[in-house]
Amino acid sequence: MSRGSARASWLGRLKPDLYLVLIFATAGLATLAPVRGAAAEGLGLATKLAIAFVFFMHGARLSREAVVQGLIHWRLHLVVLGVTFGLFPLLCLGLSILPDGVTPPVLAGGLIFLGCIPSTIQSSIGFTAIARGNVAAAVAAASASNLLGVVVTPALTAALLHAEGQVSSAAFQAIAFQLLAPFAAGQVLRRWIAPWVAAKARMLSLADRGSILLVIYVAFSGAVVEGVWRQVGADDLVRLVVLCTVLLAAVLAATWGASRAFGFSREDEIAVVFCGSKKSLASGAPMAAALFPPAGTGLAILPLMLFHQIQLMACAVIAQRYAARDIAPESR
Repeated sequence: MSRGSARASWLGRLKPDLYLVLIFATAGLATLAPVRGAAAEGLGLATKLAIAFVFFMHGARLSREAVVQGLIHWRLHLVVLGVTFGLFPLLCLGLSILPDGVTPPVLAGGLIFLGCIPSTIQSSIGFTAIARGNVAAAVAAASASNLLGVVVTPALTAALLHAEGQVSSAAFQAIAFQLLAPFAAGQVLRRWIAPWVAAKARMLSLADRGSILLVIYVAFSGAVVEGVWRQVGADDLVRLVVLCTVLLAAVLAATWGASRAFGFSREDEIAVVFCGSKKSLASGAPMAAALFPPAGTGLAILPLMLFHQIQLMACAVIAQRYAARDIAPESR
């Protein structure tokens, strides 16, 4: 591959994909035409059903065998889980208590929630493959993160935000019925429905993504009705982008440093870097809708939406650089 075509390849990956464009367009639609009254109540019920569907599909898709096999490399998974559910929440908690001139107070809860979300699956595995890393370990690490996240994310969020009243006691019932029960049902039924899920993967993926868009539309509608854009200005969004960029840089450095400290191979290092630095919008948006009151869900999701785009752009460049190091010696 020529230098020009290689540059074009990773520059192409910097562009937002269509789904991310749709996510921000949905937030924009909610800003211009928020749902209200009886229609909001009807969509609220539809959102609860959508959340249940999303987590049922998470349970049906996740392979327990991949997670069990991956536990053989327990040090790698401890690093990924330690960063995802330990370092990330601590860093986000630190960002949330910075002076108001640095961290907008209205977005502090969303930053803390961002830190508690599990890793992504698809992009973590995809970037690990592009970078020529340990794909099997990435599958296991990302799957384990999402399996644990169904329980750990709500617990962490409640522990860090409950004292401030941002997570109500009613949220625990929502967690049980909207998140845990559908996820467990998907895992139980996976034995029988896995072939059907695999055969209908494209259709189910579209339905899954459509459910996330519905969650975001309803969440931002509630936030707009409550005056979210009177609370969050353009300068707040700029500061949030900077905070998310700094957060990602810190976590990338930590995962790289931990991999070197543990003496991991280059392939394992790649899996740790990509699995440990990600946060899942697919899991985070429904969780936010279940955990936060309607008026607060949009604010809770906003940091995640921005971080998600930043992480994809940064990791696209990093994956290409890892891959280039393998290609270069072969071309000599």
